[in-house]
Amino acid sequence: MKISKSIHKLIPFLEWFHGYSIGSFRLDLIGGVTVALVLIPQSMAYAQLAGLPSYYGLYAAFLPPIIAALFGSSRQLATGPVAIVSLMTATALEPLATAGGESFIAYAILLALLVGVFQLALGLLRLGLIVNFLSHPVVNGFTSAAALIIASSQLSKLFGVTVDQAEHHYETIWRVLQETFICTHWPTLALAVLAFLIMIALRRTAPRLPNVLIAVLVTTAISWAMGFENQTRVSVDQIESGEIRNVILQFDADIASMESTSAQRVALLAERDSLARLEDPDEYELLDIDQKVAYLNADMALLKDQTHNHRLWLRRLQLTGVESATGQTHYYLKEDLPAETQVDGPSWHIKVSSRSLDTLSLALSSGGAVVGTIPEGLPRFSPARFDLSTALSLLPMAIIISLLGFMEAISIAKAMAARTGQKLDANQELVGQGLSNIVGSFFQSYAVSGSFSRSAVNIQAGAVTGLSNVVSSAVVVVVLLFLTPLLYHLPQAVLAAIIMMAVAGLLNVKSFVHAWRAHWYDGVIGIVTFVCTLVFAPHLHWGILIGVILSLLLYLIRNMKPAMAMLSLHVDNTYRNRELFDLEQCPYFAVIRYAGSVIFSNVDYLENQVLGCVRSLPKLRHILIVGNGINEIDASGVDALSLLIDRLRGQGIEFSLSGCNDDVLDLLTRTGLAAKIGENNFYRNISRAIDGIWEKAHINVESHNCPLRVRRFRGLAVSSDVKKGIAEDSNSEQHAKTQTKKEGGSED
Repeated sequence: MKISKSIHKLIPFLEWFHGYSIGSFRLDLIGGVTVALVLIPQSMAYAQLAGLPSYYGLYAAFLPPIIAALFGSSRQLATGPVAIVSLMTATALEPLATAGGESFIAYAILLALLVGVFQLALGLLRLGLIVNFLSHPVVNGFTSAAALIIASSQLSKLFGVTVDQAEHHYETIWRVLQETFICTHWPTLALAVLAFLIMIALRRTAPRLPNVLIAVLVTTAISWAMGFENQTRVSVDQIESGEIRNVILQFDADIASMESTSAQRVALLAERDSLARLEDPDEYELLDIDQKVAYLNADMALLKDQTHNHRLWLRRLQLTGVESATGQTHYYLKEDLPAETQVDGPSWHIKVSSRSLDTLSLALSSGGAVVGTIPEGLPRFSPARFDLSTALSLLPMAIIISLLGFMEAISIAKAMAARTGQKLDANQELVGQGLSNIVGSFFQSYAVSGSFSRSAVNIQAGAVTGLSNVVSSAVVVVVLLFLTPLLYHLPQAVLAAIIMMAVAGLLNVKSFVHAWRAHWYDGVIGIVTFVCTLVFAPHLHWGILIGVILSLLLYLIRNMKPAMAMLSLHVDNTYRNRELFDLEQCPYFAVIRYAGSVIFSNVDYLENQVLGCVRSLPKLRHILIVGNGINEIDASGVDALSLLIDRLRGQGIEFSLSGCNDDVLDLLTRTGLAAKIGENNFYRNISRAIDGIWEKAHINVESHNCPLRVRRFRGLAVSSDVKKGIAEDSNSEQHAKTQTKKEGGSED
């Protein structure tokens, strides 16, 4: 059954079943299950990267892959949580809420909704070409830097240490490195290394096996068997150190002061906004509020430093548990242990976050971090909490995530389409990605996009339609309904290892070299974007914005000075750049090749170059502009050309054009400039132009050796008429030499 175009736009997945067979379903089933084996551990790892509880990755792997497959145009693209979008989500929300908190989760879901709405709007308005503003050097510079940021952000989980986030990412990494020398949890590092070894070994020796899933199963089993997560809760009175108890109480007091100070600041800012909206606000009252806010900001900065120092001190403590005669365990610093006490137990650490500590139920740990409890069941229907002010603050990052996510998805889809011969529709793909994020946000999903690794697995498994993504989501449903308890003991260090393995391919040094070889400015754009993204991290949007602005700026600069060259006849009977090939210049007839549009930004440059040519050739009689590269002339260009023609004719110099396309000729006709130039001064190509102009430009001049007709070749004047013969003789000689070689003879 043939599907009409209108129905195809509304229900594109109906085309899946044209010629569908049992064999096709078998391939989709195998592909879907294979992708799910990678999707489940990856989605949990990426949720952790986004600052969310790991099970939100499973929520993002539930409905979005189905919706994207049903309404997109690619049949093999696997949609779901991806590294770049996860990192960008964490970056966007970091200033608004604490990672993992209720507000953070709510904002992540709202961000997914905004991303989806923007993508859907672009698709419906057929504006998929807007992604062209993100040039390849910008995207490569950003993704390569993001790969380093993502990988380095997992170091703390890899070594089992906890640090506070600093203002810049490199400062945070320095803190992590400092802690690894003091507090590395060796069992955590061992499990991470084991996961790396399993994934690398299987990828090389048995690439068809789900190496990620096998690494998860093995390390989770070891974690469960060895009691990897060893935690307990105690009262602060069980810690036998007055100094530690005092620091804990002071830490809680500082946290309470921070919350109070923050509430006062919010109230003052709201009061200021109300006053500022009045027709005639009291300036002194506004200044008074600003001063109070400044004091509160100073207090907040001081409190942040104090709590950071307290957290750092508390985290580095190593406590030893000693059971008393009453059966209760008390915890001592090693130097404070009672005399003759023999202890052969683990070292305990106080778990400290950005929240206040519960003095009646203080969390201690001597083990490593695991995924923990995952709520059983499917995500409930829960529309995103929409707040206009929050939405407006998230909108810039939502736009960047939308464009980056779509570029990643469409790039993967194009690569697979080149292999399968499938026809892609970029705008339809935008609709599919947008709907997947919108629908996902109603079921507690954060922003998603197309995944390169899972799409590669999908096509390698032989999947033929998007039904494979439906199968993958069905496997996720089974996990959420029945298998979540099995994931409790999955070490978070293993999830960190999975992320680091997944993003290794994003670092593409060859692309920088390729861009530099193509054009130096493309190389500069990629390197600047890369460096700025690293320096400004976690504020990643600055890196990509600087890259886009630099691309546009260099594009404008190049358009302000398009390539121009004076042409003369080359020995191969073509007209080449005379300076580049050391050719002579005719003093009476100048042929100028202009490779650019004639617009407001470069009309002065064109005029100056032409007049410079006139000044350097006092006998000049005719100028021919070779306009094959002119694709646009605006009003400023028309006016400038008109004035230039007047000025040239005032000096007795004629003006002609060759090679202009039909759009440019139509514009010149509409504006009357064509009539001014003269019908006889337009030529279809450079050869006809020179043949038509040469005689007029050389009246009463003896020009037997004019460089536009004759080229000096090895000291001889060679005319254009004999060049063909020279080339043919050369080719004949080479042919004879080749034949001699084939016959076994000697060139001599």
